[in-house]
Amino acid sequence: MFFNSLSFALFLPIVFLLYWFVFNKNKTTQNAVLIVASYYFYSCWDWRFLFLLVFSTLLDYFSALMMETSTTDKKRKFWLWLTIGINLGFLGVFKYYDFFAQSFAELLNGFGFQTHPVLLKLILPVGISFYTFHGLSYVIDIYYKRITAERNFIDYSLFVSYFPLLVAGPIERATHLLPQVKIKRYFNFEKAKEGVYQIIWGLVKKVVIADSCATYANAVFDNYESMNSLSLLLGAVYFAFQIYGDFSGYSDIALGTSKLFGIDLLKNFSYPYFSRDIAEFWRRWHISLSSWFRDYLYIPLGGSQGGMWMKVRNTFIIFLVSGFWHGANWTFIVWGLLNAIYFLPLLLQNKNRSNMGEIEMGWDFNSIKTVLNILGTFVLTTIAWIFFRAKSISEALGYIQKMVTDLHFDSQYLTNERYNFELLLLVVVFVGVEWFNRSKIEPLSGKASWVKVTLAIMALLALGVYSDYKEFIYFQF
Repeated sequence: MFFNSLSFALFLPIVFLLYWFVFNKNKTTQNAVLIVASYYFYSCWDWRFLFLLVFSTLLDYFSALMMETSTTDKKRKFWLWLTIGINLGFLGVFKYYDFFAQSFAELLNGFGFQTHPVLLKLILPVGISFYTFHGLSYVIDIYYKRITAERNFIDYSLFVSYFPLLVAGPIERATHLLPQVKIKRYFNFEKAKEGVYQIIWGLVKKVVIADSCATYANAVFDNYESMNSLSLLLGAVYFAFQIYGDFSGYSDIALGTSKLFGIDLLKNFSYPYFSRDIAEFWRRWHISLSSWFRDYLYIPLGGSQGGMWMKVRNTFIIFLVSGFWHGANWTFIVWGLLNAIYFLPLLLQNKNRSNMGEIEMGWDFNSIKTVLNILGTFVLTTIAWIFFRAKSISEALGYIQKMVTDLHFDSQYLTNERYNFELLLLVVVFVGVEWFNRSKIEPLSGKASWVKVTLAIMALLALGVYSDYKEFIYFQF
């Protein structure tokens, strides 16, 4: 079941009505409805993987209780590392075993040893990276006594399995979500309206922008050897907007859906393509993951407390781990490495926190500088996205090489649903809408909201891609 599917359009109103008008007596019944809905939502992909979700929930729940009741630090560490080991073990087997086995075999073959690795070829459970990180943040917070262990199993189960964030985030913290599920929620029309606006805008990002860009980007990347410089350039740009529209669109739908149930989720995107440097980009892109790695990996490694060498080391570790988190392929590791290299000059010059405030524009030199910085950051990000999209490092390098050496810029018509220059205009309009609404959660609220909502719905009907259905990219992670 996908957020942009007919089945979800039927599922959501049913859950909404049951939640507010049938099982609204107290927070326990409200939470029970959401848990049942969440398990059903997850089972629509593959009911067999429900045991992983339930097992992970039970493991983290009981481990947290054992840590809190342990009388010695040794016992607390035992339960912490047991939980981390099992959680990462499951993640490693399902997501990374074949990658390591294949890579090791190729290494041995390079030295002349003939090997035939045993591959498991397991199906990756949807959302395993996300709900695993939910649980890990919880048990780590318990260990460091930032919060107390949750004794209500229903409340904790909802924290882990809440369906708006279950399969692709945002990666929630117990400190933020658990207090909300522990109290009875009351219907708030204004919050629900905000949720509807955010859902609609998220669908525009996904169905109109991301899926339209995908028709062109996929054709270019799949046939890059026959493309000229212009097509390759456009293909890279379109993929940049595909992945942004896809993932931020999902996040908008998730946050909007959650508001319908009176629960606020962590903000996950803040107009990242308007960033003035790569450090600002990572403060605006996939915010919940970036902050997770900062709090649970970067700071425990020493953060910025040591010398410059420690800062550089920890930065590279964070970006490499972030890349590897996205998938079992060397392309993701290179993608993370590139972002670390982009970040390095800012770190060495102590400028990684230079652009913390809002963007202010006027008719002056500083504004021109700001625009150039935004464009430069987007170019660097787009180059890195080529490695993220390519099937192999050699394909990514071949793509970039031909893009900069072919030097033919005549239009190449591709047999897609939409001609590429028409799509380019659509992207420009989209960027303009977001730019003039960059201080808001979404551009539909405010003055003349009904006009903007009507236009958004018309865009969904007229410009949305439905004939070639595409799932959300981040479901694979």
